[in-house]
Amino acid sequence: VQLQASGGGLAQAGGSLRLSCSDSRRTSSNNGMGWFRQAPGNGREFVAAISWNGGSTQYADSVKGRFTISRDRARNTLYLQMDSLKPEDTAVYYCAAARGAGLRLSRDDYASWGQGTLVTVSS
Repeated sequence: VQLQASGGGLAQAGGSLRLSCSDSRRTSSNNGMGWFRQAPGNGREFVAAISWNGGSTQYADSVKGRFTISRDRARNTLYLQMDSLKPEDTAVYYCAAARGAGLRLSRDDYASWGQGTLVTVSS
């Protein structure tokens, strides 16, 4: 699996951004996938996860109701729609492919990682 995240940038508080993560080797279609983020000085934290077929999703409490994870298996692409952005959402966002097909919330359950895309939210 080779994952490439994109779509980061600068947004104002209350604004929206949409992150994408493409799988160039097309090997993650049967894997759960997720988004994590890492703010300066902090560890990498879970943001959202989705099962292999998109039928199940889960979110960190801090983003629930504002972010939406989805995937297009035909295009081998994972998405993260981020609405109502807050300054505390500022971080490098990473996409990852899990070892199994279901929802995975722990970093340790993810085998492949993208390079990260920076999201900066101004107040």
